[in-house]
Amino acid sequence: MSDVQNWIKDTVTKNPVVLFMKGTAQFPQCGFSSRAVQLLKASGAENIVTVNVLEDEEVRQGIKEFSNWPTIPQLYVKGEFIGGSDILTEMYESGELQALLKA
Repeated sequence: MSDVQNWIKDTVTKNPVVLFMKGTAQFPQCGFSSRAVQLLKASGAENIVTVNVLEDEEVRQGIKEFSNWPTIPQLYVKGEFIGGSDILTEMYESGELQALLKA
């Protein structure tokens, strides 16, 4: 496993909620990342750790390999890959996201 893969694994296992995104929570740089942050906040998520994939090409590529998922943003809760923007929207609308974050 590469250093980047190890770093990603550490990051998602040591923090309860991690969002790999384009930009930051304060300044998202894509609509999907912005939507993901809004959904997390609306669901009551606290202490969200965000990783700006635009700052590091290795992380940007590495996270896609780590999750075997081709797009960004990517949400991890308690070390488990949850999904991207579309999945978060569906989970939010069904109440699943709020339940997951409270658990």
